Amino acid sequence: MTSVLAPPMTVHRVTPEDAARMRALRLEMLADSPLAFLETLAQAAARSHADYRRRIVQASQGMHLAQFVADPAGGRLIGHAGGTVLPEHPRATVIFAVYITPARRGTGVLGALVDAVAQWSVEAGRHELMLEVVVGNDRAVRAYERLGFEDTGVRVPHPAVHGLQELQMRRRA
Repeated sequence: MTSVLAPPMTVHRVTPEDAARMRALRLEMLADSPLAFLETLAQAAARSHADYRRRIVQASQGMHLAQFVADPAGGRLIGHAGGTVLPEHPRATVIFAVYITPARRGTGVLGALVDAVAQWSVEAGRHELMLEVVVGNDRAVRAYERLGFEDTGVRVPHPAVHGLQELQMRRRA
């Protein structure tokens, strides 16, 4: 059996210097998977560079919001995962805006990003991870199951698309 090795990359928490590359990745995310995120491609494209930078600065520090990126040695970013804490789930980190560029799916990037969010979560004193996936996105559900997430049975309305449902998954950080 032959295995394909992914080119080297690092996963790190975003920094203000990542703003332009993060904007490019965000536009790619929305073009590739429009139902998975809470804004449209047009909305994201209309935001200024200063707005992207402000958001990146917020996510680059503190223990309530963080964004992590997969970085192939300074080139175009190839993946993203965010983590936040919500008032209704204060002991869990909610993973959001997970994306892997199509050419790098199945190469371990997802696991590396989730591990980074999990480490940050534990450092913040939260030992549980939670995420939501659009019902019917079986590829994503299987990928998260391989990382130890389990379907909780909870279904919630999609926050942006009327009629769609999301399933909730959890695991220990």
